[in-house]
Amino acid sequence: MAESFFKSLKTELIYGNKLITKEQMKLEIFEYIEIWYNKKRRHGALNYKTIEEFNNQNDIYKNVA
Repeated sequence: MAESFFKSLKTELIYGNKLITKEQMKLEIFEYIEIWYNKKRRHGALNYKTIEEFNNQNDIYKNVA
């Protein structure tokens, strides 16, 4: 899973990005992970749900048991 994440990070964010400062790149990576990857990007391993949707679904099942 980690290899898949880093492949996505490099493909979707790093490759083709203009040369920017280290601080700007840190901010870009933070925003990619916290805003795009965790909240909006759909993941095939999670039945094409976002991480938030998947976690919310699991919370519902925890309350049932």
